[in-house]
Amino acid sequence: MIEINNLAKGHSLGHVDKKLFSTVAKKVLSGENRRTEMISLAFVGKSEIQKLNKKFRKINKATDVLSFNLDDEKLLGEIVICPEVVKEKGEKVIEVFVHGILHLCGYDHERSEREAETMEAKEKLYLSKAVKKS
Repeated sequence: MIEINNLAKGHSLGHVDKKLFSTVAKKVLSGENRRTEMISLAFVGKSEIQKLNKKFRKINKATDVLSFNLDDEKLLGEIVICPEVVKEKGEKVIEVFVHGILHLCGYDHERSEREAETMEAKEKLYLSKAVKKS
């Protein structure tokens, strides 16, 4: 279901609760009527996420989360999270993880205000379900 790689050496990510991430991923994918697919999750440092953001989005700054759809029948995609930026923005890692999964499911808050509102509502819904039952 989920493969986690912690490449954020020296950053205070703390314990990564694989069960929580797996449960949340299942809830989101189920809610989006997606079959249970494999998701790769990587935690990286600020300089690495900045390089990825520059290469793939042409934005030369660190960001909290990036999502990459993969053309692979077994792997839905990869989500890359920078815990340091997440902390600086006052976010929670699990929140940006849900955000990343929704991107993998085709949502894009940068397309329109309406899609941004839809995505935000779905994030709140899935997070409330995850907190209640995990």
